[in-house]
Parts: sequence; structure tokens; C-alpha cells
Amino acid sequence: MTVLWATLLMVFVFSFLSRYIPANSAAFGYTYVKPNKFMIFIVLTCLVLVSGLRNTIGDTYFYMHAYETIDFTWEYAIENKDPGFSVLQMYLKNISNDPQLLLFITALVTNLLIVITLFRYSKMIEISFYVFIASGMFIVSMNGIRQFLAASIIFWATKYLLTGQFKQYFFIVLFASAFHESALVLLPIYFIVRREAWTKVTFLLFAFAILIVMGFEQFSKILFYALEDSQYGNYRDFAEGGANKIRVLVDAVPIIITYLGRHKLRELWPKSDIIVNMSIMGLIFSIIATQNWIFARFNIYFSLYNLILISWIIYLFKDNNRKFVYYGLLVCYLLYFFYEQVISLNLYYRSDYINF
Repeated sequence: MTVLWATLLMVFVFSFLSRYIPANSAAFGYTYVKPNKFMIFIVLTCLVLVSGLRNTIGDTYFYMHAYETIDFTWEYAIENKDPGFSVLQMYLKNISNDPQLLLFITALVTNLLIVITLFRYSKMIEISFYVFIASGMFIVSMNGIRQFLAASIIFWATKYLLTGQFKQYFFIVLFASAFHESALVLLPIYFIVRREAWTKVTFLLFAFAILIVMGFEQFSKILFYALEDSQYGNYRDFAEGGANKIRVLVDAVPIIITYLGRHKLRELWPKSDIIVNMSIMGLIFSIIATQNWIFARFNIYFSLYNLILISWIIYLFKDNNRKFVYYGLLVCYLLYFFYEQVISLNLYYRSDYINF
């Protein structure tokens, strides 16, 4: 855990400095000061090295073992799920049989796309990066490699979501689904989130989530019957319990604050409703996941938008309260990081290259 604690500190410090050593093209008088690119590059380097040089955490061992033992060919890619990831491994094995290459390249692409997107849309970028690590998303990216890779590709396409360019968004989602088929859920979601937040539709979705929780047994039977011929049919007998309810609370707090300051947020950023709606969808999946943990996997696609949203909510408070909210947020997420990674998971990070 020492490496992860150090990463949290370094990423926060350098991303914080990026706002106080702004790019020459930025002006202090503007509402938004463009972060310093060199500082953000250091942040990206920290994330990529820690993630790409690991050999533990979650399914990492199984990814490494598969890379070493499977002969990835075009026939294998076509016959198996998520062909894009198989093709990627096929080309990487032409370079080296060392599975560390796979971990490093996926870490590079995933974190690069996330950093680029946060650079574009975060109001207080150090908060976004801090929450990325402290909320456990960075750890998840080292566990669900395929799905987080797909999620980062779609996250990069946020500009097409905000501007309503469905054709471009469609093809990017289709490309991402080659790495994890579940990415296709973002296509119908596109039409749900491109509307004003906090309308009747929003509360109907929350009501629908509560109804699913209340009648989850019947809902799961219908859902898994429909999915029995897909790669998700085997989750019918998944019995590892529901997601942690504290996680639902953590996801809910920024959204509750956003609701209370919704009018001011629209003034600050007219396009924010779309980001809010994506975060709401993530909360809905978190609520459903309390009945079966597997639904938390869908939240991977939406939790990234919380990183953007949470960087804006400090500005929804009065000037004399912002400092208190800022430090309160840092402390609360630090406590959550300790609870989840140390107490709950007893996480152990190991690397052949990073040892301290």
C-alpha cells in the first residue's frame, strides 16, 4: 500500500500545482485557468508507471497467465469474446512474450484517455485526480483491465456526447465494445442522458431502481434468461453478495449536492446536465448493485463522469464556505480510501520495478 499512498500524494500535489503554474496562454482573469501541461504529464507518468509496472491486484495474475500461455491468432480472436483485446495481445506478443508489456500498454492507453478528458472538462483538476485514486477507481482500472480500457475510450468521446454528434459517438462505442461487449449499453444511454437533469425522467429512473431492488429476485430471473446465450449468462449463479452500501453513499453525496445547486451549476457550465445525468445513471446502477455485485461493473462506465462533476461542486457553495468544503472532501475521501483498500480489501501492491 505504500506505493499507492505515495501515488495519491504525488498525483494530488502535481495536479494542484498545475493550476497554480498555468499555461502561458491562460489568463488569471478567466473563470477557467488551463492547467499546466507539463505538470499534468508528470501526473500521467505516475499513474502509468504504478499501474503498468504492477504484477498484483485483482485479475492481474490471470491476465498475465493468459498472455503467456494462449496462442493469440485471428481465429482465436473471432471465436472468443471481446476480439479487440485478443487482437491487441496478438500484436503485443509479436513484440515480446513478457506480459508486463500488456499491463503497461493498457495502463498507458487507459490513463492517457482519462487524463486528456479530465484536462478538458475538470474545474479543479486536482480534485478529479484525487478522487480517481481515493475512491478506488484507479485500483479498479488495474483489476478490470478490458472493461476499464473500453470505459476510457468512451470517456474520451465525451466531446461527442456533449455536442450531440451521435455518428462519431456510435462508432467509438462500437470500437470500445470490441474490448468489452458491455460497452454497447452506452448507445441507448446516449438518448437518455442528453436532456435536462432533474426532470420527471430522472425521478422515474430512481423509482425504477428502487422497484428493481424491492423485486430483485424476479428481475434477475428475467434479465439472466434474456442474457443466457451471451457472455453474461454465466452470472446467473453469481452469489458473492451485493455491493457495499457505503459505496452507494459515496456515489450519492456529489449528486445530492449537485441537485441542491443545480441552477448555479447550469450558470457555470450550461452543458453540465449531461455530465450530471451520466453520474445519476452510475448511482442507479450502484443502487441495483447492492443486490448483486455484478451490476457494479456497469458503473465503471459512469463513475468516470463523477470525477468531472465533483470538480465543479465546490463552486456551488458560497465563497466563504469553499475552503471548508475543499478540505472536507479531501479528508472524507482519504478516510474512505483507508477503509476500502486497507480495512475492507487489505490490498497489497507488488511490482518487480517499484519497491518502497
